[in-house]
Amino acid sequence: MPSQLAWRRACLSLALAAAALQSYAAPSPLLDASHPVNWWFAFKFNAASFPGCGNSAQVNSCQFGGSPQSYASGKSFSQQYVYASSSQPSLSQGGGCVGDTPTDPVGATFSQIYNGALNYVVWNDQFYDDPAIPSCSGNACNAPWGHSKGVLAWDDQGNGVVMQVSTPSWPASGNAHYPRTSDGNTLGCVADNDVEVSQHFFSLKLSHADVLALLQGLANASAVTDPGNPQIVRNGGPSDIQAAVGQLGQQSASAMPQVSKLSSGVTLISKPSALQVPPWQLVSAELGGIPLRAATWWEASKSYAIPSTTQSGAPACWDSSLPAPGPVAIATSGSWAGQTFSLKGGLGKSFNHAKIGVSTGGGIPYAIFGDMNQEGALSGNCASAQNGRGGLFFALPNAALAQSIAKLIGGSTAASAR
Repeated sequence: MPSQLAWRRACLSLALAAAALQSYAAPSPLLDASHPVNWWFAFKFNAASFPGCGNSAQVNSCQFGGSPQSYASGKSFSQQYVYASSSQPSLSQGGGCVGDTPTDPVGATFSQIYNGALNYVVWNDQFYDDPAIPSCSGNACNAPWGHSKGVLAWDDQGNGVVMQVSTPSWPASGNAHYPRTSDGNTLGCVADNDVEVSQHFFSLKLSHADVLALLQGLANASAVTDPGNPQIVRNGGPSDIQAAVGQLGQQSASAMPQVSKLSSGVTLISKPSALQVPPWQLVSAELGGIPLRAATWWEASKSYAIPSTTQSGAPACWDSSLPAPGPVAIATSGSWAGQTFSLKGGLGKSFNHAKIGVSTGGGIPYAIFGDMNQEGALSGNCASAQNGRGGLFFALPNAALAQSIAKLIGGSTAASAR
């Protein structure tokens, strides 16, 4: 009977639609190709403390383009790492070469973007002319451009995943159809030896509203990208997201921080370049004036190295519209598995370029992942160094992770100013 046939066809259509929904997977942070999580964090060691790769692995696949570099054969690199995730929030050591395999968090998550069909934005103030950014002078983009690096990808419904990185010159292409023309696009396979010093990576699952908030934060921070270059931007999906992407690649005139509570409970803080205050004091202030401990590229010999502070209260370089910050301690060494490593900044295989921190009081245990070094000034030249640049911070409330990172960076501390 026609009515029965129509009923069967309707049932079949519903079954196919249900199957399609079940098979659809929104982009997510991945621990490996088949293990999505809500977030993960990875800390890559420096070459002096943990040289080479875990499990005696070699850097040779260069899965996102490039070729093994001479610094790798000379062992002046490290792709050993520790990581944690929403499924296991305490740090544990990973195997192989981080970023160079489909079975490590960085490699698996980036592969989902680079070898997929997602929309994306890649930003980095140190692309080194591949791609060239017309609005920047030289092969890197200095102040007042944001000191910020990462990749955001989203599907046609607006669901997304972000990976914040601290690595210059990586990533610098968002899709295999638009490879870099003069360099590689894989950790350990890039001309700049950004696997010699310590680095960090943080990935977070995002809702449509989260993607929009992040794009607005990137614009506020003057993040370096180019919406007209398909190597680093593929714009699509919901119209509000497309409009926000179109606002990127410009220097923001904003002098106000943007603070957003994401669906995951993570607090996103965007510092604009024109807000000329110490970066990690700003984070403390926006999290309720809590005390922090931070490990960044911090060179004691430089006049713009901001010392530790032991007292709450606004420094001279501050904006009266902001709440007062708490103390900020500068970590200068850490340890893992009995091995001590430096957390100071500088050139050479024993230094740190990650920008991570933890709360050390205030009730809520935060793990914090940032773009910015604690360089600038508490008083005097308030536009100095990173005071005069923009960047993002992700503050994740998680006691186990915060405790684990606190132990990782819990060595010596820079002398205090007050």
